Amino acid sequence: MPSQPAKLESTLMRLWQRRGLVACLLWPLSLLFRAVTAVRRALYRTGLLASTRLPVPVIVAGNIFVGGTGKTPFVIWLVKALRAAGFTPGVISRGHGAKTAQPHAVTATSRPDDVGDEPLLIAQRAHCPVMVGRNRAAAGLALLVAHPQVDVIISDDGLQHYALQRDIEIVLCDERGNGNGWMLPAGPLREPASRRRDFTVMNAPRLPPSAGNITQMQLAGEIAERMPERTHRVPLTHLPAISHNGPHQPARLAAAAGIGNPARFFSMLRAAGLHFAELPLPDHFDYKTSPFSNIEADIILITEKDAVKCALFELPENIRRLWVVPVTARIDAALARQIVEKLREQRAA
Repeated sequence: MPSQPAKLESTLMRLWQRRGLVACLLWPLSLLFRAVTAVRRALYRTGLLASTRLPVPVIVAGNIFVGGTGKTPFVIWLVKALRAAGFTPGVISRGHGAKTAQPHAVTATSRPDDVGDEPLLIAQRAHCPVMVGRNRAAAGLALLVAHPQVDVIISDDGLQHYALQRDIEIVLCDERGNGNGWMLPAGPLREPASRRRDFTVMNAPRLPPSAGNITQMQLAGEIAERMPERTHRVPLTHLPAISHNGPHQPARLAAAAGIGNPARFFSMLRAAGLHFAELPLPDHFDYKTSPFSNIEADIILITEKDAVKCALFELPENIRRLWVVPVTARIDAALARQIVEKLREQRAA
């Protein structure tokens, strides 16, 4: 069964998709939030609040919509695209749940409770320097000291972290769009939908007719890898045949996701023709308490973000039932060319 925090998140998302009674009652507070946000942004823009410019270009990839929009797969895609264009990228991140406020290097063998699950996944998948820290400017400087060959920094999230100056801003969204269009707490937006940006990327199966100058991103997952070693790989369509219940008895499947939008993961699995029980979990679920003990399933499908924590904390009796579904961002190569062009303009300047 879904956990209470996951149910609360789902309820809020439903409320924020329309301008119903609850949203209207909260609307005056959203106006106050919008005013505070505008004042804060103006203080940084006028220099009354200090901001830091790093010695290399900075790309910020984030979202104004509360919750997950596919930012981590996008950052991994962007690292690989920039590397293919001849750049040496590094990544900085807040590191959700990281234990230390000071800059901390992330490697493929770091612990998720030390550095955060998303930075660890980026380090494992993108094979680039990654540094976490509450102060992103300090994290960026520390990354450049440790890796002086880095010539462009990607900030994983941080659109609202104006203490770090940036050269390119990329706003990610998904099929939920801007919800009801209102800011917190009456709606799901951290900043107005009209905020400036250089590029907009929509993580959705198809773009709406009104998409305009928006680049589509699709997350594709076609195989599953068995935990804990992840050396046994099977196409998703073959999973029902893996069963210990006797001949002609299909495997009982479940799917769990502790990400910002679990429904997207479940939709991808259903598109592959799978039938399963759903277990939505709160974003960044830590797995120090197992959610699987009472799940009656032969195979439990999880995301890569969940897998970095399950590898450490999941109970032995559950770990062999877990299969990871890696996803890859598919994005028009024209976006990479446009970003590279802007970076080269920065170099020339």
